[in-house]
Amino acid sequence: MLRIIKGMKKGSKPEVIEPPPGPNGPSDVTVNHASRSANPQLTNLKSQAITRTASPQTSVVEVTPMLKDVPVSERHVLFIKKVSMCSVSFDFSDVSKRVGEKEIKRQNLQELVDLVQSCSSKMNEIMQEEMINMISVNIFRPLPPAAFENTGAIDGDPEEDDVYLEPCWSHLQLAYELLLRYVVSPDTDTKVAKKFIDHSFVLNLLDMFYSEDPREREYLKTILHRIYGKFIVHRPFIRKAINNIFYRFIFETERHPGLGELLEILGSIINGFAVPMKEEHKVFLVHALIPLHKAKFINYYHQQLSYCVVQFVEKDYKLADDVIRGLLKYWPVTNCTKEILFLGELEEVLDATQPAEFQRCMVPLFRRIGYCINSPNFQVAERALFFWNNEHFVDLIAQNRDVILPIIFEPLEKNIQGHWNQAINELTRNVRKMFIDMDADLVEECSNQLSQKQAMVNEMLEQHEMAWKKLEAIASGDDIVMAN
Repeated sequence: MLRIIKGMKKGSKPEVIEPPPGPNGPSDVTVNHASRSANPQLTNLKSQAITRTASPQTSVVEVTPMLKDVPVSERHVLFIKKVSMCSVSFDFSDVSKRVGEKEIKRQNLQELVDLVQSCSSKMNEIMQEEMINMISVNIFRPLPPAAFENTGAIDGDPEEDDVYLEPCWSHLQLAYELLLRYVVSPDTDTKVAKKFIDHSFVLNLLDMFYSEDPREREYLKTILHRIYGKFIVHRPFIRKAINNIFYRFIFETERHPGLGELLEILGSIINGFAVPMKEEHKVFLVHALIPLHKAKFINYYHQQLSYCVVQFVEKDYKLADDVIRGLLKYWPVTNCTKEILFLGELEEVLDATQPAEFQRCMVPLFRRIGYCINSPNFQVAERALFFWNNEHFVDLIAQNRDVILPIIFEPLEKNIQGHWNQAINELTRNVRKMFIDMDADLVEECSNQLSQKQAMVNEMLEQHEMAWKKLEAIASGDDIVMAN
């Protein structure tokens, strides 16, 4: 989505924009958009995010010369002035209102983006702080109610809700672009930048993932990922904050437009985990990622979730048992679409599962697969039978056929004898033939056991039927039955 960031040309040297000496220095410039509170001390970040709020905006939005057109000694004051004007918010509900001022702000934002991207001028700490404060004023804002909140629906499908597009996107996009260019710029010193891009800033970024505008979430995803990569000191905090978002989703809301983007970031993070993995990462898998499978609208983010889970198993094959048992715990009963997603993820996990871990969970696993094979929904049954096209899966079965075949044989026979879909019937016969080729004696033994079981069931049904007939006879007063 985003353009490749181009660096400076070889041999070029960035100009340092320093504040001019004397009374016309930056101390005479009043910046009214300061978004930080008077007390810089952060308070209890675990319980709440410290939001940046804009103070009353008194800046006059007016045309100013471009930074490159003024002497270096005047650029600092002009930069601060442009940043101050960019902190002014506009009402975009009326497109005909203050059109000229909106365009001036857009041009100023674009100029700042070009300035940071070109690396032609190096900003001092004051300028960086004011710029981040201005960005905060623009992007950290109250979000409108979600579509389901407006309609009052409880079980509405997110995919059916109308896509919301932010009306102020022309300004908002440039603010996000400016932040992204600042974060990835080689001129950005993390020791300085972390004073402004702190834990409070990160929490506010995460709050913006609730936006229903997919364009905004895409920018947020890229920016947060770059912050995670560049600001090593923030990494544990970012992981914990995302973890808390998942907990709230699981146990409270089951609604979050940006869950897919957050999981996409995590997929990249998990891919970079060193092995052996820390215990905190394993706890995150068991307590956060696996419970995400229980949500009703998992199809909204399942692809990203499945990637994260499989990454864990590929990093540590011993986690396969925990993952498979977790999937079985949250297995859908009546949602066939969700069941097909689970079967696809299960096959990916089994691809990375070793024989020892497979043996720990194979009994409950094949009981569930047996239910899926007998599903009246032919897509579910077909997806389960397709497992036998996987060579690794067949190898695991062959090594443990003495345990697996007695579990799966009855569902196979039930399909052959009476499944309504002819294609499922044929697939089941193919699977049965694979077992015959694998161990014909075991198949014969299982067939005999099934016949005996069915005979016992039939006998019990006859006894129950006779018992009911006797009860009916007694109720009708039949003397012969009474004598017997």
